[in-house]
Amino acid sequence: MRDLIIDSIDKVFFTPPDREVTALENVSLRVAGGEFVSLIGSTGCGKTTLLRIIAGLESPSSGRILLDGYQAGDMNGACTLVFQQYSLFPWLNVWRNVVFPLEMKGIPKAERTALAKEYIELVGLSGFESAKPYELSGGMQQRVAIARALAYDPEILLMDEPFGALDERTRHRLQGILLKIWQKKRKTIIFVTHNIDEAIYLADRIIVMSTEPGRVAEELRITLPRPRNRLAEEFTEIHLKIRNILESS
Repeated sequence: MRDLIIDSIDKVFFTPPDREVTALENVSLRVAGGEFVSLIGSTGCGKTTLLRIIAGLESPSSGRILLDGYQAGDMNGACTLVFQQYSLFPWLNVWRNVVFPLEMKGIPKAERTALAKEYIELVGLSGFESAKPYELSGGMQQRVAIARALAYDPEILLMDEPFGALDERTRHRLQGILLKIWQKKRKTIIFVTHNIDEAIYLADRIIVMSTEPGRVAEELRITLPRPRNRLAEEFTEIHLKIRNILESS
């Protein structure tokens, strides 16, 4: 798997009449292939903007996105972005939502059928293939979105607060499902969250970002064994450390 290199990214937005807003300044990261990285920071620190630049949905004002040291071309083929909003087609059932991007990719019917079946099973939605999104809970809809993203077989899965709108119990359940999928498939995951607990529970490494403009304030490698005990003393110590960094950045 290829390493993702974020090299000296700046992003400036221009707003009327003549105002410049620097969303990101000199952001540099290396994400190893198969690594699970969380980005955490206050609102306005540029986390989502960075994901959009990686995905090719925004252009940086300066800097480069590299894969294994080579200038990345069309990142749409390497990345899939999962949003907090479920972004499902409301007129299509679970099966058709998962299969649709595979059809657009031109994957043969037998292969896309096998892929859709595998990922619907992985997210625990077997038996719900015929259900429309409005018939599902928020957590189930997000599982459909994850299954659809994974079935596309991206190198890098970008997730922008995918569990942010869910209650705590459902959030914890989906965190467990996501970890099981990651441990089986070993996709590179870059996961944006405001939730310190979530970042510690999921990630190999946490990137804490400061704001105005968005910069990397600190990187923490999380070595706690999985599954992680949220009540453990070491977990609490990391939580307090991140909170202190956020409050001072």
